[in-house]
Amino acid sequence: MRSPRREVLLAVVLLALAGCGGPPAPDAAPSRGAASEAAGPTAVPTPPGPRAFTLVATGDVLPHTEIIQQAKEDAGAAGAGGSTGAGGYDFTRMLAGVKPVIAAADLAICHMETVYGADGGPFTGYPSFKSPPQVARALKDVGYAACDTASNHTLDDGPAGIRHTLDAMDAVGLKHTGSARGEEEAGRPVLLTAGGATVAQLAYTYGTNGIPLPQGQPWAVNLIDRDRILADARAARAAGADIVVVSVHWGTEWQDAPNEQQLSLARDLAAEPEPGRPVVDLVLGTHAHIPQAYEKINDTWTVYGMGDQLAGHMFNPTGAEDPRGNWSSIARFTFSPPAAPGQRWTVTKAEFVPQVTDLGPPYRVLDLREAVRAHPDRADYATALDHIRSVVLSRGAGAAGLSMAP
Repeated sequence: MRSPRREVLLAVVLLALAGCGGPPAPDAAPSRGAASEAAGPTAVPTPPGPRAFTLVATGDVLPHTEIIQQAKEDAGAAGAGGSTGAGGYDFTRMLAGVKPVIAAADLAICHMETVYGADGGPFTGYPSFKSPPQVARALKDVGYAACDTASNHTLDDGPAGIRHTLDAMDAVGLKHTGSARGEEEAGRPVLLTAGGATVAQLAYTYGTNGIPLPQGQPWAVNLIDRDRILADARAARAAGADIVVVSVHWGTEWQDAPNEQQLSLARDLAAEPEPGRPVVDLVLGTHAHIPQAYEKINDTWTVYGMGDQLAGHMFNPTGAEDPRGNWSSIARFTFSPPAAPGQRWTVTKAEFVPQVTDLGPPYRVLDLREAVRAHPDRADYATALDHIRSVVLSRGAGAAGLSMAP
């Protein structure tokens, strides 16, 4: 039996519905009353579907003995301040100067030149590197999503070095490509996501300083082979990649200009079997220790050499200390989604950011634009910026749309 109170409530509800024309249709937007106005504006949902995104890439992370020592000192200073000190080695302070650039990107890729040792060491610098595994945590903290690990130092500590390196990257959620712990891992493309696009990163090196591949492990590190790279790129497309990025450790150390292998391979990787449909979308070069040119070939941007992002005192073949070994560029490309179904993602903005490893002490990686603004009296900063800009633009990249980020 209905109570009088329930009858009254039902009548009030019916009158209210009649007065406002009944309940809103399921698809109608609800009206905003005083309560919703007081709560503030509602969030605007992100439009569905693909969107433009930025990809940044940087050069060789090369922890010399003095860089390892700096990380140990930084960890001690952090510990004194009440933080953990990252297990005895803290590389985050050295990279903090470029974190705003790296972290702001939708997708960031680094090049890990050296392999890691077991936690606790021993660790070594040049000529046979074995770096603290805490480097991986710092790279992740800066904002990198993945690193390529194919270099002439990949076999410095044999299979153990590869295992320690990739294990440390896995532990912090940093993806990797270029070396492998097993055959299945070596044959699996690394797929990243940004802006709704699937991005495949592949990596190869010209050699391993004469160290032979481990017996029975020809897949331990990827060596440059034109036909293999193209086949791997096509396989990545078949696996669902919208964009294929190839990282290559190549070139002649301390030479500003790309060598013949770089020029020839770049042309082959930028080939277009069909107009506007390259096999490879972006080529990222490392190894030369100094900045090299950017060049657009067909629709594919090639960075011949980004230079060393993090390194200690660098000496050129004459034995002289050479500051160019601490100068580099950050490559930044904006990819935009296809203009029509069946078309490809394209680079709609190409930029570079100059950077420097300031040898201090302490050793610090700096955004050179900000360093010049903050220290207009530092002639060495101005010289470095001018040199980087000149070399980066030396093969017509400016006319093709490349500019230094403001």
